[in-house]
Amino acid sequence: MDIEGRKQNSHPIKKESWREVMTLAYQSLGVVYGDLSTSPLYVYKSAFAEDIQHSESNEEIFGVLSFVFWTLTLIPLLKYVFIVLRADDNGEGGTFALYTLLCRHARVSTLPNGQLADEELYEYRRDEFGPGSRDIGLSLKSTLEKHKILQKGLLVLALLGTCMVIGDGVLTPAISVFSAVSGLELSISREYHQYVEVPFACIILVLLFCLQHYGTHRVGFLFAPIVITWLLCISTIGIYNIFHWNPQVFQALSPYYMYKFLKKTRTGGWKSLGGILLCIIGSEAMYADLGHFSQLSIKMAFTFVVYPSLILAYMGQAAYLSKHHILETDYRIGFYVSVPEKIRWPVLGIAILAAVVGSQAIITGTFSIIKQCSALGCFPRVKVIHTSPTNKHGQIYIPEINWTLMLLCLAVTVGFRDLKHISNAAGLAVITVMLVTTCLMSLVMVLCWRKSVFLALGFMFFFGSIEIMYFSASLIKFREGAWVPVVLSCIFLVIMFVWHYGTIKKYEFDVQNKVSINWLLSLGPTLGIMRVRGIGLIHTELVSGIPAIFSHFVTNLPAFHQVVVFLCVKSVPVPHVRPEERFLVGRIGPKEYRLYRCIARYGYRDVNMDDVEFENDLICSVAEFIRTERADAIDGNGVTDVREDSDNDGRMAVVGSASANSEGSIRMCEDENGFSSELQEIAVAVASPRPRKRVRFVVPENPQINTGVRDELRELMEAREAGLAFIRGHCYVKAKRGSSLMKRFVINFGYDFLRRNSRGPTNALSFPQASTLEVGMVYQV
Repeated sequence: MDIEGRKQNSHPIKKESWREVMTLAYQSLGVVYGDLSTSPLYVYKSAFAEDIQHSESNEEIFGVLSFVFWTLTLIPLLKYVFIVLRADDNGEGGTFALYTLLCRHARVSTLPNGQLADEELYEYRRDEFGPGSRDIGLSLKSTLEKHKILQKGLLVLALLGTCMVIGDGVLTPAISVFSAVSGLELSISREYHQYVEVPFACIILVLLFCLQHYGTHRVGFLFAPIVITWLLCISTIGIYNIFHWNPQVFQALSPYYMYKFLKKTRTGGWKSLGGILLCIIGSEAMYADLGHFSQLSIKMAFTFVVYPSLILAYMGQAAYLSKHHILETDYRIGFYVSVPEKIRWPVLGIAILAAVVGSQAIITGTFSIIKQCSALGCFPRVKVIHTSPTNKHGQIYIPEINWTLMLLCLAVTVGFRDLKHISNAAGLAVITVMLVTTCLMSLVMVLCWRKSVFLALGFMFFFGSIEIMYFSASLIKFREGAWVPVVLSCIFLVIMFVWHYGTIKKYEFDVQNKVSINWLLSLGPTLGIMRVRGIGLIHTELVSGIPAIFSHFVTNLPAFHQVVVFLCVKSVPVPHVRPEERFLVGRIGPKEYRLYRCIARYGYRDVNMDDVEFENDLICSVAEFIRTERADAIDGNGVTDVREDSDNDGRMAVVGSASANSEGSIRMCEDENGFSSELQEIAVAVASPRPRKRVRFVVPENPQINTGVRDELRELMEAREAGLAFIRGHCYVKAKRGSSLMKRFVINFGYDFLRRNSRGPTNALSFPQASTLEVGMVYQV
């Protein structure tokens, strides 16, 4: 199989037209920029909460405006638009995209079942070191690969950013909706407004989370018009306030006003930075949602629409406040006070819709990042529902996470009942994610982009110093609400650590207790038992060797299936695996044993196939392996093979997904020597809500096909017609005797609790319960 040839011929890179770019830019306004566009609702109100006072000199309001302008310019525009967006993982973005990039360029992945064959995947591309950065880059790479503690530290850093994104998924809907409904405070007295605002905000939040199961594609067409209307509204109001109240507000864009602000306010001004940083809340979504759009579309939408609209909105608010110093109470320093009274109620309605759209974006992003963590073995398995009828990768819904987020979001809203505490919590979560991105990005520059280490250090120190300044201002308010994301992150970090640790220990037990190939050979072709018609599909996490659970079957069952396939469904550190690279198929033992190994590889953003499609592709891949194995032995062409040196399993061949090549009928292509087999799919209606399909093999009477190959294909056909049974082990993981108290607690209580309350393997859930057999086994780890 010519991997390089397939890269260029089968999937040529299509250059996007300007029409496509503009369409994507329009759509990105509704999906990506909902959070960022609603930030004017609460930035000034949070900045003037209690640390600084609005005076007649206007030094405070102009200083805050200057900070907002330069923060928006340096972080979202310069850092994300011009630098970070370039660090895509085959078009995907986010914290885990940076981590998987590093895992591929330096072997620091914690996935236990990795193979050298995975590095031959199309999306597993790596660049060679250039002459200028070779010494330092290789030195850093070897250091990371040698020290396990550095690899674990890198994983913890990535998981910390992930946990803060989940915390952001709790806090952003609360602060967006709560600030949107805060316009009611101008119509009712302060002593009653929280009794109206809090219930109203909670009702909107409940409705928001209840609508998640419909999926983004059903209401997505409304998102972009709402955000565009909102941006047009705030920019128009901003222009009106600038020219009507204070055209000289443009002077406040000078950095000199930041110096005057800090010189006058001192400690209070530094603490107020925790509210100012909320102007960049949602900036991480530009990178996290990169997989749904393109770099150019996201850049154009922010640079030409979102950025100027936000600057005009903030300048308009500052212009209004610079002429209104007596506002009765501090809580009236907000967005709605600068809106002309005649249009205040329509603006309130638009703001609520925009807040819902912004909250939708971060909730969907939380679903995506949970799926990525689960695929890479860092989070318990959850039920993932693909809401798009076309199976678009990012449009998913996770019921368990959705209701958990809703309860936490309601708890934050009802518990604080105050925008100040919620904003303190959201600010710390946002800036922590940005700090993690800066640290990982500096490593990507050296290891992936092969840039100078001094350039990477300059990037880290420049943007890191800005973010640390905001981080310190947020952390000082730990007791005033900022403790919420810290507690949430610690809880999710513990869950991720326990699950990852238990998964690693369970895999190590499988490796240490796998059955020797010599034991299998000693049993003979019949395995010492009666072989009956049918295919036994044994699920295992091992990519080589025979799992210990197989010996339980052979020694305890009086009969076993005529054909046995050891199936391993694993994730690889790439976003997507191409259908033609999906399966690795090999043989275990001599041909007469009829034992095969099939490894199905998925990226962390891939959609798993349903049971019918998976069964068809699995059987077809085995059949194609049988056919090409003989052809490859004759002329040495056809498939890419991988040697399993550890246990002499035989070679593993890369076999494509049959369903990717045709619809309705699966047909194997004829090669140069004329060896061909037709695999025709025949639908059989059965009395069930969902009609199932079966696969029949029609082996043509081609004289060039070897008799042994034809017999083996015919036997596989007969076994498939007899039926397929899915067999998996129901494991009970316990800490072995002599383990430390901490290990016993983590394994016996923590991991056991998560395992019992998590979903089974995805492929196990898709097979009918009537054809599934579970065998219990105790793992002493």
